[in-house]
Amino acid sequence: MSAVLTEITDRIGIITLNRPEKRNALSPELIAGLHEAFETMNSNDEVKIIVLRSTGKAFCAGADLAYLQQLQDFSYEENLEDSRRLMDLFNLIYCLPKIVIAEVQGHALAGGCGLATVCDFAFAVPDALFGYTEVRIGFVPALVSVFLQEQIGAAKTQELLLSGEFITASKAAELGLITGVEPAEFLGKYVMEFAIKLITQNSSFSMGKTKTLLRELNQESRNKSLELAAETNAKARAHEDCKKGIAAFLNKTSPDW
Repeated sequence: MSAVLTEITDRIGIITLNRPEKRNALSPELIAGLHEAFETMNSNDEVKIIVLRSTGKAFCAGADLAYLQQLQDFSYEENLEDSRRLMDLFNLIYCLPKIVIAEVQGHALAGGCGLATVCDFAFAVPDALFGYTEVRIGFVPALVSVFLQEQIGAAKTQELLLSGEFITASKAAELGLITGVEPAEFLGKYVMEFAIKLITQNSSFSMGKTKTLLRELNQESRNKSLELAAETNAKARAHEDCKKGIAAFLNKTSPDW
């Protein structure tokens, strides 16, 4: 079973995370599949808008912690290479000329919340929870911090990242983390109608150039920050707190901080 599904309908490219049994956690296979899917959709002239969605109850639970636990015994260089793969995916989506809409049908946590953050629009069901919970398991929300600070500002970013608290979809919309909240039974229909409206009312050229301009304004500082974040991410994996936190999470216990 493929970790990523793709289809094209009505000039909309649909990319679907398909690891429902793992709450769509970001495994190496899923990250690679998403990267390939976005590159393919971007190069297809038929596709004007991209929708990112998921199967199962969760949108994305963040990093695959069982995989991260394995990486803790790897070298710093190997961990840095792995961290850069997620960095490249987030940056690809964030800077892609085509508009990307996230359809968040369930919880989006840690790196999964970051995945929604780097999309241009995001609509969620009322019951979806959002949060950057890395600090709860001794990890560092390094990569997502770069994009989140650009999107909602330093003060709100600090509050979310340092507290590690879950927030509701309505609170996420209030903070500017997502675009809006729609009832579960209407979410898919609403997102597709929103995508079609963008396609029919707006110039694809103009939207693409506007997005590219907005991204280029802070590109140099963002790239430097992302490299620092990737290095921080790799170093954090070797820390005893991270090892303790991930082990506790996988064993369904609470770490003793």
